[in-house]
Formats: sequence, C-alpha cells, structure tokens
Amino acid sequence: MASHETIMSDGVQFFEGVEKLLEIWFTTSDGKDKGCDLRKIPRSKLESLLKIVRCEIISFTKNEQIDAYVLSESSMFVSKCRFILKTCGTTTPLLCLQPLLLLAEQYAGFTEVDDLFYSRKNYKRPDLQVAPHQHFDQEVALLDALFPDGAAYCLGAINKDCWYLYTLNPLPRRNRRPTANTDEPDQTLEILMTDLDPEVMSIFTKEECLNATEATKKSGIDKIIPNMLIDDFLFEPCGYSMNGVTKNKCYETSEGCYMTIHITPEPEFSYVSFETNVPSSSYGEIMSRVLDTFRPGKFTVTVFTNQLSPVKDAPKEMLCPHQVGGRWERRDLQRCSFKSYDLIYAFYTKFPS
Repeated sequence: MASHETIMSDGVQFFEGVEKLLEIWFTTSDGKDKGCDLRKIPRSKLESLLKIVRCEIISFTKNEQIDAYVLSESSMFVSKCRFILKTCGTTTPLLCLQPLLLLAEQYAGFTEVDDLFYSRKNYKRPDLQVAPHQHFDQEVALLDALFPDGAAYCLGAINKDCWYLYTLNPLPRRNRRPTANTDEPDQTLEILMTDLDPEVMSIFTKEECLNATEATKKSGIDKIIPNMLIDDFLFEPCGYSMNGVTKNKCYETSEGCYMTIHITPEPEFSYVSFETNVPSSSYGEIMSRVLDTFRPGKFTVTVFTNQLSPVKDAPKEMLCPHQVGGRWERRDLQRCSFKSYDLIYAFYTKFPS
C-alpha cells in the first residue's frame, strides 16, 4: 500500500493493491560463491534501483541473514543469494532487472541467475498500469528477452480471478550442481485476499489507529507468526505495510526467514497480501490465523516447495483443504512441477451468509 492514490479520469480515487512479485536467486558460473553476497550492494545503489521501479525505502530492519525494507509500495528483501521485490500501485519492477543484474555482479560477485519467479494476481484496473505491466504478454516479452529458459503460466479462471507466473523451467540437465535454493529446504506461502471485512479494514486507517504499532496489535498481526521482529508502517490517511524477520537465526535456510503483509483498506478496492517462507510441516495453522485476522470474501493461495521442504509431501488437503474454518470453500485447485519447485494454487470464496 502506498501513501498516495491513483486518480482516475472520472475523479474517483483508486489504488491498485495487487502486487507484482519478483524473486531472483543468484549464483556464479563456477559455483564458488563463498564470498558473494547481495547485501554488499550499497544502499545508495538500491535507492537508485527503486527510482526505476517508482518507489522508495521508508523503513528498514534486519537480522544476521536478511535485510528487510518497507517501501512506499510494499517490500524488498535482500539476503546472500536471494533478492525479493514486491511492489503494488503502478510500479514497474521489471524495468530494474538489467540494472540489478549488473549490481549483483559488480558488488556481490554473482555472474548468473540460478532461478527466477515473477508473479501477480490479475489487476482490478489493468488500464491504469504503465508499460511493461499493462498486460502479462508485455511482461513475458521483456522477461523472454533476458531469460531464454523462461516459461509463462496462468493458473485459475482467466475470466475471473487468476494468477500469473513466469519462472525458469529449462530442459533437464545431467549432473546439475546444487545451488542455494536446492541444497536446503525452501518454501513460500502466499495468500492474496480481496473483498475484506470493512470492520477489520477500518483498523488500518489513521481515524482508527494512531500508528502502525497500534494497528499491528489491535488486528492481531503480531500473533500470526510468533518470534518475529516487526517493522510496520501506517500510511496517511490509510494503508498498512509490515515486514517481519525472525528474531533468532533461521537454521533451516541460510537466506533467512521472513513474513510480509500489505493492506489496501478502502472498501471499494480492498486488498490484503500475506507472504512467508517460515519452515512448517503444515501451513494450515498459519493460513487459519491469517484468514481469521482479515476475514476475506475471496482469496488465492499459492505454496511453493522444493525437494527438501518439510511441506513437500503434505497431501493437498493439508495444504489447501476443501473447506477452511467452516467459512470458505475451495473453488479451484491446480498443481505444477518446475525445475526445482512444486507449486500448489488454490482459490477460495466465502460461503453465502
């Protein structure tokens, strides 16, 4: 959520809460990356990068594994080998790709992209976006020009709620060396919610709460995943963003564990996103806490797991049950397998009252 709103031609205020999510894993051509680290990129260079994206840093926290930035439009996470950029509104994250690749080589010592994920839900108002983000075809064309092994997908009902994904899915290669995202457990849970409860959304306004800390506690966000160092921000006049990183070292992964939440509370276009990579044998409990906190009318769930993830062999009914909390029913379920990850996609709607 940003501190400003897009003004439509008819004078009605609108803000696109739907984020564009870019995650890149870096490596070196010889696999020797002991001295390589994306956190060596100077903050001034990151700030210049974000100007291309049309956003800026407004808050920062870190632990020994991960640097977490709250942005004017969502979040950025930087760890040793992994870069995550999640931006809403009319941002242009794909335009920073080539400069980012240069920075990763110049300052961090990385010479190759080992894996890439670009994803987003369908926009509420695609006509307000700017190139190359007006259509998924535009985004794919830009990514294809940079990544010959890229593949584009659309999951869900294309005439209703759907979710787009671009990732690297090359032909199998014998004797492929393990890299940062394949030689240790990795997983990501994302929940994208719309048609939110107005009573809950009112918490994330300056009329209801004085500051972000009050909104975090009043909503119960601080209880979704315990043991998180929370960096939160309440926008003027409304809107909320938070990053959380674990207070203690996340021993399951060298890249660190995080959670992030972004809230666009206006009733006409309410939207909330939740994302975490915290290891868990089942994401069902976390999902229930998120849904009980925000009470959406509809939501999309995606779960990425690699071969070593504790969630990998969980049955789909554990990850995405047919019904959740007696209030939401699953309407769609799809499963995909990629180079290093398996993906489950599910879409839910609330039972009629």
